[in-house]
Amino acid sequence: MWKVTNGFAILSMVLASALAQPKGSPFVGRWDFNMPGTRATWLGITEKDGRLEIWFQPTGGNDYQVKDFDANGSHLTLRLSPATSKGPGLLWELDAAGGKLTGVQKRGENTVALTGLPAPALARSAPKAWTAPVPLFNGKDLDGWTPLGNPANSHWMVQDGLLVNTDHGANLRTTRTFDDFQVHYEVNCPDHGNSGFYLRGRYEVQIEYEALSENPPERRIGSIYGRIAPQPELPRTPGQWETFDVTLVGRTVTVVRNGVTIIDHREIEGITGGALDANEAEPGPFYIQGDHTGGLKFRNITVSVPKQ
Repeated sequence: MWKVTNGFAILSMVLASALAQPKGSPFVGRWDFNMPGTRATWLGITEKDGRLEIWFQPTGGNDYQVKDFDANGSHLTLRLSPATSKGPGLLWELDAAGGKLTGVQKRGENTVALTGLPAPALARSAPKAWTAPVPLFNGKDLDGWTPLGNPANSHWMVQDGLLVNTDHGANLRTTRTFDDFQVHYEVNCPDHGNSGFYLRGRYEVQIEYEALSENPPERRIGSIYGRIAPQPELPRTPGQWETFDVTLVGRTVTVVRNGVTIIDHREIEGITGGALDANEAEPGPFYIQGDHTGGLKFRNITVSVPKQ
C-alpha cells in the first residue's frame, strides 16, 4: 500500500513539474491573413520573459504594436482600435490550433471570419546570374498594365513617352507576375506627392515628397513602407527625375536610389499596407499607387529575372 501510494505521489509530482514547465505560446510567429476582396493583413508575434509582443499590419497604413490584448492558452483577444465618435472599435478573437489561427473580426455588428497562416521564410540564395533587362513599359501605350478596380476611375495614360498619372484615382498593376527579380524604374514625383511602387503586389517601396513632419524615416521616400528606413537619407528633389534599382530575392531586399544603396540586403518581415494579398510564397505583380496623388511620371521600367 505504501509503495502504491508513494508511486502515485511521485507520478503526481512528475506530472505537476511537467505542467509547470514554461511552454512557448502557440501564437508566436508571423501570420498572413487574406481578407475579403483584394486586401490582406499580418500579425508578427514574439515572446519574451513570458510576455507576448504583438505587431499588427492593417490593410492600409503602417504596422503598429498592439498593447491592448489578452492571451489565455490557445485563445487571443486583440483590441486593435477603440470605439470613437466616428464608429465602433475593431476587435479580433483568435484561436490557435492545427498550425494556424482562426477566429473573427468584429466591428460593431459587422463580423468577418479570419484565418491566419504561417508566413513562409522565403530563405533563398541570390541567383548566379540575371537575364538582360526587359521593358515593362513600352513608352507607347498601357500594354502589359491594367487598372486595379474600376477602369473608369483610372487616370493613367501615356504622354510624350512617359507613364503619367494625371489625377488621383485607380492604382495600376502589371499583367505579369514575378518571383525573384531586379526591377529598374525612373520616377518624377511632384512636391507634396505620395505614391508607392509595390513588389509582388505586397511590399511597398515608398515614393513621396510630403512635409518631413508628416512621416518618420521608415515611411519616407525609398523606404519599405513602415518596415525599413532608408540609410542614408538622400537629398530630397521633388519634380526631378530619380532612379530606383530594387532587387528582391525571397524576402531579402536591396534598394539603390540614384546610384546610392539605401537598403542593403535587409529582410522584409511581412506585407505592407495596401498589399493585394497575403500569399507571400507566390509570385505577384508590380503595382503603382495612383489613389493618393496626381502628377507622377514614370519611365524606363525594366525587369530582370534569375537566369536559367
